[in-house]
Amino acid sequence: MRYDGGVVMGRLFGTDGVRGVANVELTPELAFQLGQSGAAVLAKNTPQPKILIGKDPRLSGAMLEAALIAGITSVGGDVVLLDVVPTPAVAYLTKVLQAHASIMISASHNPMEDNGIKFFAGDGFKLTDQVEDEIEQSLGSKELPRPIGKHVGRVYQEKQALEKYMDFLIDCVNVDLRGLHIALDCANGAAYHCAPQVLERLGAKVSVINAAPTGVNINVNSGSTHPDVMQDYVVDVGADIGITHDGDADRVLAVDERGNLVDGDHILAICGLDLLAKNKLPNKKIVSTVYSNGGLRQGFQQAGGEVVLTSAGDRYVLEAMIEHDLVLGGEQSGHIIFLDHNTTGDGVLTALKLLEVLLDKGVPLSELAQVMPVFPQVLTNVRVDTKDGWDQNVRIQAAIKKAESLLAPDGRIFVRASGTESLIRVMGEHPANKQLLDEVIQAVATVVQSEQGA
Repeated sequence: MRYDGGVVMGRLFGTDGVRGVANVELTPELAFQLGQSGAAVLAKNTPQPKILIGKDPRLSGAMLEAALIAGITSVGGDVVLLDVVPTPAVAYLTKVLQAHASIMISASHNPMEDNGIKFFAGDGFKLTDQVEDEIEQSLGSKELPRPIGKHVGRVYQEKQALEKYMDFLIDCVNVDLRGLHIALDCANGAAYHCAPQVLERLGAKVSVINAAPTGVNINVNSGSTHPDVMQDYVVDVGADIGITHDGDADRVLAVDERGNLVDGDHILAICGLDLLAKNKLPNKKIVSTVYSNGGLRQGFQQAGGEVVLTSAGDRYVLEAMIEHDLVLGGEQSGHIIFLDHNTTGDGVLTALKLLEVLLDKGVPLSELAQVMPVFPQVLTNVRVDTKDGWDQNVRIQAAIKKAESLLAPDGRIFVRASGTESLIRVMGEHPANKQLLDEVIQAVATVVQSEQGA
């Protein structure tokens, strides 16, 4: 996304809202216009709509929040401030507080210099491409309403936002965590307050790290983008399980008592196969992306279930879940959706659901994770000057075709541009030959670097 002098260059909305470097690409001016247009489009024919705003702790959040407030109130919308809350709390509270729409200010797992503006409709779901395009097309429009006097929007504080969200989380599970020692990494992000409190309320002994946000330390050597920190910490404190979130807590990864990573695929397998065994998994299916490990599909097939594959990105996971009438889906990154409970990925809820299965089975997480065989995978992120045109580049496409032939018939390769960062991701999988996999992925990554690299 590029923004120059009030003019958007290229499509504004990416796979997860509008993102960019705060105050360079994602400017207060753009946030103001997004507030205006978003309120006008999402609350059509409503004289004084109610819009919620939440944020993660990064420094630029207050700046963008102020601009959004100005934009929303200038078209007659009322703003309800939730302060620092996880993204899934915003989605949940949209319905509970009967808002017409809501906004989360966060760049999730991205560096603190970045930020993002993510909209939810009144039903708590992320916006469709069509609605996003409508908001984008109305940016800066002189036809937007300009109320005066008592019809200008007002600003309120929802002081019980976190309390209501935590009560909801606790009501979603039937679990007693007494006797369980949990290590928790909050990434100095939005879950720093609620994640430890929920676990402690349920009786767990909690050892917490990275729960002191300063505005500049979000995701820094912490959280789900740095799971090695938790892998070491679990062993150091002798915890039964480790839980690590990202900056806005819509993701979670786990670590077993031995320090081994339990990623989103494993969590989907553990929770999904448990539901399948209890005959509580509609249509005996879950949803994951083409980047999911082949062992996830194999595990479900052996148990009489199925994994529906979709493009990378939680919005595509959700679309497939709705299309197939399913309740569980997610990504290897730990973005898991329990659609019976919330409309978006919820890291704290997912952790609770994992703990519920763990206690029900009565075995260590290291044993529980064995329900899913693991095929060797390699993922290389290539930082690039531009993501444009990579899929039409002759040399890159030739390298991909060569890789496909070398990995066939059992292996596979996927190359795609990140929706939120200046990266091209090269991922490969082979059930038996890790050496070949390493060589093939490195060869493709080298070509991508030479053609598009920073």
